[in-house]
Amino acid sequence: MELIYLVVLYSPLWLPAIAAYFCGCFNGAVIVSKYILRDDIRNHGSGNAGLTNFYRTFGGPLTLVVILTDVIKAVIAVLFAIWLYRNVLFTDAGESYFVFAKYWAALFCLLGHMFPCMFHFKGGKGILSGGIVAFMIDWRVALVVWGGFLVLAVLTRYVSLGSVWAGASFPFITWYCYPNAGIVVLAFIIGGLILWQHRANIHRLLTGTENKFSLHKKQG
Repeated sequence: MELIYLVVLYSPLWLPAIAAYFCGCFNGAVIVSKYILRDDIRNHGSGNAGLTNFYRTFGGPLTLVVILTDVIKAVIAVLFAIWLYRNVLFTDAGESYFVFAKYWAALFCLLGHMFPCMFHFKGGKGILSGGIVAFMIDWRVALVVWGGFLVLAVLTRYVSLGSVWAGASFPFITWYCYPNAGIVVLAFIIGGLILWQHRANIHRLLTGTENKFSLHKKQG
């Protein structure tokens, strides 16, 4: 009985976390390259299972499939967490609970994307899925994260520089919009994960060896 009580007690945490993690595991770049193109993206370029590396390596209309996969999984992960909190776990809770649910689902969706158990824990860096989550959290968060990303990426053609901005700015705009300790901690963890996943890019940016983005895929 005690075990059942503990399971029920912590269900507001583990239920949305498990669902979001497995949503995140459906990595669009890996699925398309490995099962449609029969050529795993992780064996090419930077070895990263992300949109930029996929486009640079393969290009073509299947890039849209990668985008849709990573967008849809983030949307489902967040919406499911909100639905659980609003209709099952905390039916009479205040709005802060639902905001927490968004960040909690975002964290585990990104963990699934970055470290997918079904693909040997080798995934992407979480920028596209993270950006979609930002839209679902708050338009102000999305404006800061995406605005800085687009400006830096367009002006410098370093996608990674825009990504670093997104990861670094995310916790601070969260702090401004939602000065709640639990939410802010989650935001710092999410931002930290994104920066950690871009650590090699940061090093290349600092040493001047980072590749610039081009609309033309690499010729093999």
